[in-house]
Amino acid sequence: MKYLLTSGGVQNESIHQGLLEMLGKPIEACHAVAITTASYALPNGVELATNFIQGKDEAPMVGLDWKSVGLLELSAIPALAEETWRPAVEKADVILVNGGDPLFLHHWFVESGFDRMLPELTGVYLGMSAGSMVLTPRIGTYFVGWQKTPEQSDATLGLVDFSIFPHLDHPQLPDNHMQTAKEWAKTLTNPAYAIDDATAIRVIGSNVDVISEGNWVKLR
Repeated sequence: MKYLLTSGGVQNESIHQGLLEMLGKPIEACHAVAITTASYALPNGVELATNFIQGKDEAPMVGLDWKSVGLLELSAIPALAEETWRPAVEKADVILVNGGDPLFLHHWFVESGFDRMLPELTGVYLGMSAGSMVLTPRIGTYFVGWQKTPEQSDATLGLVDFSIFPHLDHPQLPDNHMQTAKEWAKTLTNPAYAIDDATAIRVIGSNVDVISEGNWVKLR
């Protein structure tokens, strides 16, 4: 699978063009599956999930004029027969994964078995914020919110070999500035990027490149 990991969705023409190149065909010809599981761990999660599904949020993903968009709730998968949901995922050209709490999302990736299925898929994974962070080896303790147990670590899926500090210098997140990102990176042992909402990291096989019309820095 190819990964396009964003902080704020498809915010500009550069990220949009990068997505088109990864898809290999127009967005209007592509089937999408949307996952908003991470949203529900936040206090306003129901509203965030609704806006994401309706394409009304500030992170352009679902509202990009896909040929079709299906909704998959990871927390429901353990109670379902695989044949009821797997064909739709395998058919999808793109998996759209919303932001929210990355450890809550990680929990349901693992509980549902979706983490094992994901590398076998041939389409594009388009993540936003927590939806991007969940693929990394660690999120860093700065981003630990939801925890199933007090002993839970900040480890996530490790499908890419770098960590992500999203929403750099976001006006609604005054603590997400460069100095905080530098301190965050010191707690990690793997490569790490700080990216703003105008930036995405593209991963195709072993090739990693940054697409940006904003600010980003590789910290490790």
